[in-house]
Amino acid sequence: MEKRTARLTLLIDPNKKATFEKLCNADDVTPSQMVRKLIRDYIEEKLGPEWRDEVFSEESDGDQ
Repeated sequence: MEKRTARLTLLIDPNKKATFEKLCNADDVTPSQMVRKLIRDYIEEKLGPEWRDEVFSEESDGDQ
């Protein structure tokens, strides 16, 4: 299960940020939702469609 407790801070050009926010608004998603989607898509591209099993099994291994 995903935990939404980690924070990612990044620096971005103000014009790109404004454009990104406008595009997200046009798609009726928040910028945070879109960034999470972009990250998920990137992970899947690199690790394949079964990435959740790999990522979340590592997470549970760290809890033991």
